[in-house]
Amino acid sequence: MSRDPRDRPSPVLAVDGEPAIWLGANFWSRTGGPLMWTRYDPAVVREELRVLAEHGLNMTRSFFYWPDFQPTPDTLDEQCVANFADFLDAHVEAGMTTVPTYLVGHMSGENWDPVWREGRDLYRDVWFVGRQAWYVRELTRRFAEHPAVAGWLLTNEVPIYGGEAPRPIVAAWASLLVDAVRAGGGTQPVAVGDGAWGIETTGHDNGFSVGDLAEFTDFVGPHVYRMETDQVRQHLKAAYIAELCATGPLTGGRGLPVVMEEFGLTSDFVSDEGAASYYRQLLYNTLLAGATGWIAWNNTDYDDLVAQRPYSHHPFELHFGITDRTGAPKPPLRELARFAEDIAALDLPTARRAPVDAAIVVPSHLAADYPFTNEEERAHIVATGEQAYVAAHEAHLPVAVVREREDGGLPAGYGLYLLPSVKQLCGPSWYQLEELARGGATVYASYSHGTSGVQRGPWWANTEALFGVRPASAYGLAEPVGDDVVTLRFVEDFGTLHAGETLTVRAAGNENARTYLPVTVTSGRVVAEDAAGRPAIVVNELGAGRAVLSTYPLEAFAAGLPRVNPEETWRLYDALAAVAEAERDVLLDDPLVFADALLTGDGRRVVVFVSQHPDAVTVRPEVAGGELQSLDGAAAPEVQLEPYGVALRVLALE
Repeated sequence: MSRDPRDRPSPVLAVDGEPAIWLGANFWSRTGGPLMWTRYDPAVVREELRVLAEHGLNMTRSFFYWPDFQPTPDTLDEQCVANFADFLDAHVEAGMTTVPTYLVGHMSGENWDPVWREGRDLYRDVWFVGRQAWYVRELTRRFAEHPAVAGWLLTNEVPIYGGEAPRPIVAAWASLLVDAVRAGGGTQPVAVGDGAWGIETTGHDNGFSVGDLAEFTDFVGPHVYRMETDQVRQHLKAAYIAELCATGPLTGGRGLPVVMEEFGLTSDFVSDEGAASYYRQLLYNTLLAGATGWIAWNNTDYDDLVAQRPYSHHPFELHFGITDRTGAPKPPLRELARFAEDIAALDLPTARRAPVDAAIVVPSHLAADYPFTNEEERAHIVATGEQAYVAAHEAHLPVAVVREREDGGLPAGYGLYLLPSVKQLCGPSWYQLEELARGGATVYASYSHGTSGVQRGPWWANTEALFGVRPASAYGLAEPVGDDVVTLRFVEDFGTLHAGETLTVRAAGNENARTYLPVTVTSGRVVAEDAAGRPAIVVNELGAGRAVLSTYPLEAFAAGLPRVNPEETWRLYDALAAVAEAERDVLLDDPLVFADALLTGDGRRVVVFVSQHPDAVTVRPEVAGGELQSLDGAAAPEVQLEPYGVALRVLALE
């Protein structure tokens, strides 16, 4: 089947040649937590699995607790091995599978070594790496043929356990262990289990590069527990991480499935309603961001292990369970059950994300780690891109998240390119943006110095030809924004924004970030001014398209503020979408109800509505050339949404 160049990746994992949607839980039995293999109770394990299966879960992620399974460098504990074999049999009985994890290692706030490690470097000590490979190979050999094994993970959050290391060292170590899996007869998918916390998703180079590891692994598994200062950003954070985990742009086209390998929350931190809404938001938003697997942390609470480490010193770790200490379902498990029904109705293995007309550009400076690019600058790219992702959702503008190629170059085919608060982009890309605009695209960029004081000024090329302005800054100085609130007044109509209307945004950031770009307008046209009458939004018509410049770093301001969303950048994005004539399935006048679409294998276009309202709301979306229907085909022009709720509608086109 031919693909639209604007397709968004959502590859599905294959196990034994068949598509597999993993929906499950990370599993430690309530009889022992990490010590379950020496306190193994087969009856309790079967009861725990039964409850999960009854709520639509089809798999677990399991763990070989390393100190118990490898008591000496060249032996396995045969009783632990026998207990794990029974554990696999219990999965078959429950109609489930599991993904075993070898080097554990780190768990829930504590690190545990095999007693014989004696401080050896996990990645560089040749003998120690050899013992790891032997352990991986032997455990794989024991269990590779078991029908319950669906995949393998090398580690659990190994940057916390083994520390950081240079990327070539990490890649060599991980590839040797993957080779050990294959040598042991493991044909199932394999990944590292590191959490995807490296340079491509955070801006911090911990050695575990999503792109590097994708060369010899089969899926990417982000672990998401980040804290936030804004509710909407929190609800979209895991989704944006899933977007950044897409490996196709990093590997020359080999796109790996994204499996949300760990996510969840402790019920000590939130109410039952808060726990349910967080799960609901994460599940559906990451589905719309291209994830095709979900493994919650974790299956049960551990109240009876309160005196056991790590729970004794991290007591909030007692209550991450989707069931309580007795095995009774908690609100997250009920959310997973509902999600299981919806992805079954979508026939997710055959579904894909709808192609889109708009793209958020991620500068290659994030992942390429060019000389003299610092971590502060890379973190700025992540933060501003994430805030643009929020604003696009608020504008009901489905977007692709695309990466600039190393040393320059952007994917063609989009009608609207968004470059939010961009300091850095490679030279060739700036010239290509002019070509894209002349070919009919709308190119939007907002300027930002970033938070760093290094070389404050436009790191841009082709600025006047593209935007029709010349920078008017004094060398070495950043022009400060003195007002706490920036007002942009439109002096002529621009898309959905009309002359006389204003946008107001709160300024934020340090002395470098809380700045604007003074310009002298040449071929451009000022469509909005700031309170002092200076150019704020400039449009430069180019061929069949145009370039749009914001002299204020709107996304960077919002990214630096707590509890800010929805803020008014979404109105500018809505106007940009109108000017670009970007394709949108539905239009709403409510920035706190998001909408995006999936295309199912049977030809349906399913719009997923996700509410950011803390109260119930009803919306009546505007649909051009069709109507909304329920999944059973009944007309459903209104969409009722519970607090932070989700609803699915079929878009039936005339």
